Amino acid sequence: MVEERPEQHPEQHPEQQPGNPDGLRARKRAATRAAIEEAALALSLEHGYDNVTVDMICAASMISQRTFFNYFGSKEGFAKGLIPAAITDADAERFLADRSDDVLGALAQRMAHALMGGAGDSAWFEARVRVFQSSSELTGKWMEWLADQEQLLVDLVLARFAADGRTTAADPELVDEAKMVVSLAIGVLRFTMQQRQALGASAPPLEETVRHATALIGRIAGRA
Repeated sequence: MVEERPEQHPEQHPEQQPGNPDGLRARKRAATRAAIEEAALALSLEHGYDNVTVDMICAASMISQRTFFNYFGSKEGFAKGLIPAAITDADAERFLADRSDDVLGALAQRMAHALMGGAGDSAWFEARVRVFQSSSELTGKWMEWLADQEQLLVDLVLARFAADGRTTAADPELVDEAKMVVSLAIGVLRFTMQQRQALGASAPPLEETVRHATALIGRIAGRA
């Protein structure tokens, strides 16, 4: 005889069922993790990320060091949550759909959007940005990680060339062009972060800073 199971809502994962113990544990873990992240973020805003210790985070969130390490492994584990992707899937799709002639500007804007955006909670997003911009350690880690993602970005630019009708087969110059676009886009983001750190609260909107940086590149190239 087949055991009858309670009907589940089609959009509700089994772990989310009210009576599912695994779902309850998952929600409890998520709530604990969120509480630790909130405490660590608040401390980073008050003291600066580089000056915050694991002991301070544990005291603020009223947990043991063992609990903290179970969730994050280290302070750097928490920091990883502040470091965004080089480019999100949604931004990659928008970049490929863009038909402007300014491939560098389009890529830099989409990468900047991935860097500064993607948070569902605007308050969390703004706080993350302030912490990220105030820490040379976090900025350095992101730039290192971004360099590791360079080939992914090169492939994306090559796909954009193909979508624009430019063949990439057996054309090493187009590959070199894609690599140069990515290198310049990374440079634009480095310049953008430096400018925003220097200007602080008076910094213009991100998109404006990126446009300024790409315009500078165009001006310099025009003099060559």
